Amino acid sequence: MTRLDRRRFVALVAASAVPVPALARQGDGWQAKAAMPWAVQEIYCAVSGGRIVVVGGLVGNRDRTRGVEDRVAIYDSATDRWSEGPRLPQARHHPMVVATDAGRVFAIGGYGETPAGQWTGMTEVWSLDDGAWIPGPALLEPLGESVGLAVGDRIHLVTGRTPKGEANGDWNDQGDVATHRVLADGRWETARPAPMARNSAAGAVLDGKLWVAGGRTVAGGGTGRLDRYDPVGDRWDTLASIPRSYASNNQVGGGLAMVALGGKLVAFGGEWFATGGGGVFAETWIYNPAKDAWAMGPDMTTPRHGLAAAAVEGVGYAIGGSALVSSGATTGAVEAFRLT
Repeated sequence: MTRLDRRRFVALVAASAVPVPALARQGDGWQAKAAMPWAVQEIYCAVSGGRIVVVGGLVGNRDRTRGVEDRVAIYDSATDRWSEGPRLPQARHHPMVVATDAGRVFAIGGYGETPAGQWTGMTEVWSLDDGAWIPGPALLEPLGESVGLAVGDRIHLVTGRTPKGEANGDWNDQGDVATHRVLADGRWETARPAPMARNSAAGAVLDGKLWVAGGRTVAGGGTGRLDRYDPVGDRWDTLASIPRSYASNNQVGGGLAMVALGGKLVAFGGEWFATGGGGVFAETWIYNPAKDAWAMGPDMTTPRHGLAAAAVEGVGYAIGGSALVSSGATTGAVEAFRLT
């Protein structure tokens, strides 16, 4: 979103003056890796064959969004090198990028640029097959800023934004939803909705379950809530929320990223809005399912939002994003984190 679109958040998410304590930090620090070949934000990624596939995104500078990407970047963690993959059939930002357990990568929905605007919700689904993107079963409705996760060969899309009415081109045309769609056997099904409608949350799969953390709403701003979905029982449970930022005293919420590492969840990044602008979060949060509790990890070296995240061989990667609130300071920075 551009800052103009997001100003409506400002009055709703102003920081309180409640004092907050410091916590001991866990885990090794973030280590710099080879940067992406280009700077991009509002991206998602998936892991296939040990390689991270980053798809589409926005290119922005300060308050202006310059364009929507169709490029695909592929990272080989073994060599710390990037290469360029086959371009998308059409440029997209916020497409959900998911890989099944078999390694097939999907790019789903998101926003495209049309005469109606740069935030036109899309329904197209493409999968990467033999070096080319091929069409798949279209979404039941346009959907973007969602959480996309796979359990086995079933792809789940949870929460996000979809058009509120006939208008579909501006960010304000979209509304937050609790939608839960599942792609299985070549068709879309409907599963139990998420407990809360929101957008720009983060997700990971751990112990065969879907975990959805953070996100935000237009009406309420950022939320740190953590919801867990059991695909066998079609059941949601709500667990301990991500704590507020101890640096800014704002609630970690939209634009964050999360991975599963060593039986735990690691969440990082995101942004907040306040009078005069806002900022990005530096904190890394580590969730222990056995204790239903979050602890602090080392701060990010390059705090940012709208970034992609992936885990390969026990290492979590933070990729791209924006180092300033909204669309400013797009970066191609890549940094890695390993739990001790």
